[in-house]
Amino acid sequence: MFSADAKTLIRIEPVVRRVLIADPNLASARLLLDIIKSMGAREVVIESDEHRVMDHAREMDPGLIFTERSGPKLDGEQLARRIRRSHLACRRVPIIMATADATATSIRGARDAGVHEFLRKPFASADLFKRIENVALKPRDWVEGIGYVGPDRRRFNSGEYPGLQKRTGDKPTTAAQAALAVKDQALRILAAALAKFDNDPIQATRAAKQQVETLKALATKNADVRLAIAVAALEGYLAEGAPTKAGLTGPIGDILALAPPETLSQAG
Repeated sequence: MFSADAKTLIRIEPVVRRVLIADPNLASARLLLDIIKSMGAREVVIESDEHRVMDHAREMDPGLIFTERSGPKLDGEQLARRIRRSHLACRRVPIIMATADATATSIRGARDAGVHEFLRKPFASADLFKRIENVALKPRDWVEGIGYVGPDRRRFNSGEYPGLQKRTGDKPTTAAQAALAVKDQALRILAAALAKFDNDPIQATRAAKQQVETLKALATKNADVRLAIAVAALEGYLAEGAPTKAGLTGPIGDILALAPPETLSQAG
């Protein structure tokens, strides 16, 4: 029988309070339901149709979402991308993919779709709890990009994932390196947002706004006056509403002018 420390259960309770399960296998979904109920879940909805999952996500605002990789009316990777790029209140909540299809390809696909954790079926209750503990107590930085929207993939914690940049140990080891990495990523996302604005203006605008917040914080922390001035100009333009590519070109260009050439060469 599964048991966990009472203090830990209290800490994860906000995440497991409302749970949405997308799984075409009813027996598997009910087993998952029973386990997470023992962890404190109060409201759990099971659905096998991807479109209905989106409806439930809008209605119940879950704190945690489980999804199978595939089913007759379900594509788990597509579902994750839809949630991440939506305007739902739960677009940033943890998503755990639980599936028997645990190939290297499926694990990378889940990671690149914006899934937080990957869990191989069949699984033990302790394995499930570890995944939930990870997403509830070890929050990951959020990446609001163009090609990718979701938790920082450098901290993808699947026990099955064999690839590079998997653990926190892959992150910069000093505060200065970490700040430089954050700035570098923000500048690359801004470059991509401008380049691909016409393809997805809504996400490009959302990505630009997120990078403004990131770069403002860095400019303040590092007393970088030039960056602060350039970012303020972009923030002012975005605040006017209905941005256009032409309108973004100037303020984003001024920010990117402060970036080293190698940063822009990796934008995409």
